[in-house]
Amino acid sequence: MKKALVILASTFAMSGAFAQAASAPAVAPAAASAAAGHEARVEERIATLHSQLKITPAQETQWQQFADAMRQNGETMGNLYRQRMAGKNLSALDDMKQYTQIAQAHADGMSKLVAAFEPLYNSFSPEQKKLADTTFREHGGKHERGGKE
Repeated sequence: MKKALVILASTFAMSGAFAQAASAPAVAPAAASAAAGHEARVEERIATLHSQLKITPAQETQWQQFADAMRQNGETMGNLYRQRMAGKNLSALDDMKQYTQIAQAHADGMSKLVAAFEPLYNSFSPEQKKLADTTFREHGGKHERGGKE
């Protein structure tokens, strides 16, 4: 179960997971620090993708919608992650329910991300599509190997 959570958590990085929400309840300093650190990594990932995909000025509107979807997913997953870290004395049943919430939120978030990415991808030049295909395939492969980048 823990290995699955690590893999799932790694997958969320592409979609902006674990970002710290402004309205988040107080959490342990380590969890808050991890969430803040991840928020910075989400922004770094957005900036890196912007550069790698060679986003043009004409594509900025679609790009911003995609980046916003990444941030929103991060906020949602960040809240769920903090709840999970705070629930150290959960029963096995509650642990499974909480994990189900995380998995469902990830699936919902990926659907939103795809919906935001599709118009952007459709605006890409053939070169940009090739870059996107390679970039996302390579990034996804790292998560399949245990999230090591």
